Parts: sequence; C-alpha cells; structure tokens
Amino acid sequence: MTLAIHERGTVRSRKALVAGSVGNFIEWYEFGVYGYFATIIAARFFTPEGGSEVEALVKTYASFALAFFFRPVGAALFGRLGDRIGRRPVLILVITLMTVATTLIGALPTYATVGALAPWLLTFLRVLQGLSAGGEFGGAVSVMTEFAPPGRRGLYGSWQSFTVALGLLGGAGVAALLATALSEEQLGDWGWRLPFLLTLPLGLGALWLRLRLDETPAFREERQAERPPAREVAGAIALGAG
Repeated sequence: MTLAIHERGTVRSRKALVAGSVGNFIEWYEFGVYGYFATIIAARFFTPEGGSEVEALVKTYASFALAFFFRPVGAALFGRLGDRIGRRPVLILVITLMTVATTLIGALPTYATVGALAPWLLTFLRVLQGLSAGGEFGGAVSVMTEFAPPGRRGLYGSWQSFTVALGLLGGAGVAALLATALSEEQLGDWGWRLPFLLTLPLGLGALWLRLRLDETPAFREERQAERPPAREVAGAIALGAG
C-alpha cells in the first residue's frame, strides 16, 4: 500500500516536472523569437514609405523592451491569481495567452497593408507576451517545487531556469535554420512568419500536458486548512436556527 502511494506520488511529480518544463520551454521560445527577427519586423511593421530604417529598428527594440517591463506586472498579477484559484489554472491561462499572442504576430498584416495600425497591434501582442512570461516564471517553478519529492525541491526548481535558456536557444536555432534554408527575399516576405506560427502546435501540446496536471498538494492543503470542519459548520447552522 505504502509502495503504491509512493509510486503514484513519483508519477505525479514527474508529470508536473514535464508539464512545467515543456510549457516553460515553449513560453520562452515564443517570447524570444521576436528578437531574432527584429530587422525584418522593423521593415515590415515600423517603416512607413520614406521612413528611416534606423528609426524603425529602434522602435522594434522598444517594442521588444516593452514586454520586459510588463513581465513584473504579469508576475504580480498571475502570482496573486495563482494564490487565489490555484497553480494549475494559471499555468493553463498563461500558456494559452502566450500561444495566442505569438501565433497572431505571425498572422499580422504589415504596415504596407493596414498602415499605422500594424505597429500598434504588434505592440499590444508584445505586451500580452510580457504579461504571460511574467506569470509563467513564478507559476512553473511553483508547480515544479510543490510537486517535488522530499529533498529534491532545488533540483526540480532548477529546471525552470534551465528551460528558459533552452527556449531562447531553440528560438535562435529555428531562426538560424530558416536564414540558412531560405533566400533573403523569401525570409523577408513570408519566412519570418513561420517561427511564430509554429508556436500554435507547440503551445497546444503544452496546453494538453497542463490540462492533465493535478493541482499542487501544497495549494490543496492550504485550501483545506482554510475551510472550517463540517462538524463546526453544522453546529453553527444549528445554533443559528435555534
């Protein structure tokens, strides 16, 4: 009996580690890939006819930096939400938000199509990415450590930082592969959209993993401790009726 409980606990811990790590990897791949295509994005979204290429590049990186300013906002917002409704629903929410925002970047019309609306739409999606990345950072490490077996919290928590680096490296690898496989004209015309659109199946895979995840034991115990025992509730009702 004890062995079976231990095995179930080990399986749950590993599921949490995989769901947190894979989702975190994809979040940071999605977050970072924008920077690898900054010059192309500048030309497509921030360069009106006759505009300066240097000015467009500065605006592109300003939009990139804006997402970093919104990361602490996302961390506070989703961290508070995670304490109220649970780690699992918040992790599901942030991976959905990041995947939708990144996929939409790959489908956005450019400045040549919709004019000044294009950079505003792009900036809005970058804000959503920043909020999501901030929520992911704390949420993923909470799930990993709260499901970790005794004595292994540090090891499980370290996967959060490890998968951040892997996600950014994965984005760089995809960018390098496309730059090698496509001509400069193809990359600038439609190839730059592929890494963003690729996030849709990746994000759906991470979402599936997180939907199968249980709520963390620590959160369940905290919620259970906040509930008054049924006997006390029944007594209070009887006293009120009397």
